[in-house]
Amino acid sequence: MSALHRELASELTQADRARVADAEVALGSVPATPRERLAAAMRALLSHRRPESTICPSDAARVTGGDSWRDLMPTAREVAGELARDGLVVVRQHGEDVDVATAVGPVRIARGPGWR
Repeated sequence: MSALHRELASELTQADRARVADAEVALGSVPATPRERLAAAMRALLSHRRPESTICPSDAARVTGGDSWRDLMPTAREVAGELARDGLVVVRQHGEDVDVATAVGPVRIARGPGWR
């Protein structure tokens, strides 16, 4: 590691490091399962938006799955549900918090009470 790289790395906060790690996982730069990549993509996308903004599960599926993103949609909704159970995100439909497992139709993902 170069001196410049060490200096820059020392200035990163823990939150910065987490965002970089999420981006690397989401983009497939490091080995990860599709579920891990989807979760990382959701966190990365939300971290780059205003705190009150939302994303669609398809946004994460597109990052993770490329041209075959539609095949990942059921898994993306499941991963959103797992992150919601952990309190990291909330899943919304028409502006109301919902359980993604029972929600029918399009949903949005927002930062939850346990957002880092």
